Amino acid sequence: MRSLSEVRQDACVASFPRTVEEHRAVVAALLPPMPAEDVPVGQARGRVLAADVVAAVSLPSFDNSAMDGYAVRAADVAGREDSRPVELPVGADIPAGRLDVPPLEPGTAHRIMTGAALPAGADAVVPVEDTDGGTTTVRLSAAPAPGAHVRYAGEDVLAGDVVLTAGMVLGPAQIGVAAAVGAVTVAVRRLPTVLVLSTGSELVAPGTALQPGQIYESNGPMLAAAVEDAGGRAELLRFVPDDVEQFLDRIRRRLDAGHVDLVLTSGGVSAGAYEVVRDAFSGRGVEFGKVAMQPGGPQGAGRVGDLGGVGVVTLPGNPVSSHVSFEVFVRSALRASFGHPYPDRPVVTATLSERWTSPAGRRQFRRGVLDAVHGTVREVGTPASHLLGSLARAECLVVVPEDVTELDAGSPVEVWLLEP
Repeated sequence: MRSLSEVRQDACVASFPRTVEEHRAVVAALLPPMPAEDVPVGQARGRVLAADVVAAVSLPSFDNSAMDGYAVRAADVAGREDSRPVELPVGADIPAGRLDVPPLEPGTAHRIMTGAALPAGADAVVPVEDTDGGTTTVRLSAAPAPGAHVRYAGEDVLAGDVVLTAGMVLGPAQIGVAAAVGAVTVAVRRLPTVLVLSTGSELVAPGTALQPGQIYESNGPMLAAAVEDAGGRAELLRFVPDDVEQFLDRIRRRLDAGHVDLVLTSGGVSAGAYEVVRDAFSGRGVEFGKVAMQPGGPQGAGRVGDLGGVGVVTLPGNPVSSHVSFEVFVRSALRASFGHPYPDRPVVTATLSERWTSPAGRRQFRRGVLDAVHGTVREVGTPASHLLGSLARAECLVVVPEDVTELDAGSPVEVWLLEP
């Protein structure tokens, strides 16, 4: 069996028709690893670390109280029982954040709040629940051992420790620890910018009265949302007419205005007339042809030299074909480009709850609903590539291999989870 790198090398020069794996490799090669950039810690949620985060301070950075209560010397209350509480004078109040914390004299207690610095001389905290809450003197009915309810400096993290490693995805907890150890910014992988276009003179904006032959444009917003959901940055260029020169001019003007990592189009890639995407990019570095899959057979990908070498991926125009093609070819490539540790959708095996037939020689990606309790999956709608309403109800893609033409109910199938 050939390695993945060998498949990718062959795919970069392969002609159509292609296998799914070959075309995936071609698309992935258009998105090299994104460079690093520094972003404020508070704006880094969901980003992938490009460098380790090293603690500038220990956590905790000082000994402090884990409870509201009274800081004491454990020896002063040792051996006391609930029936014989000890009474101590209260020497000071120590709220959280107090800087001038006085030391604790023997035979006294300091009232202390959670997170406040433990005074010198104290080695335990009696929770307020085990006292009478006094402010001048306090009756203590518990006898804590040394170290009780004390958070010691460095018991969580020591200064110089690596608290977050490169390649991690930053969630709330990771952002919290980065901020706690003093990080102002973090180095993360830049997110790829994707210019999304859907072509067709028949497309109009929602809210416009439809004329005969017109439809509301949906692929552009759908693909832009898919890019954002994958973690990229989408820019939607809408209502590009079916005219080669105008099509290329719109793209060129946007590329001249700022960096774009990938141009993603839908529609205009089949073999018929008025296929503006195919007409515009053929001979410019983008190859067009069939991939052995359903839906989404007609595909294109490549780099356009006279547009600065930008990578271009062209998807078919039928909405289900376009969406499935994005899932199969683009989503994982985008996520891999910014170093996401899990670029692919989660995959499980389920049991088919109905009988299916499938065309020979094409890998099918059928829309389904998963019954997680019973481990079964059923189809939503039909395999037709225009049923957007059925796609919206789907929870997963069910994969039928190229060499399988019949599946009986009860057959095991590969399922891609379309998690929200």
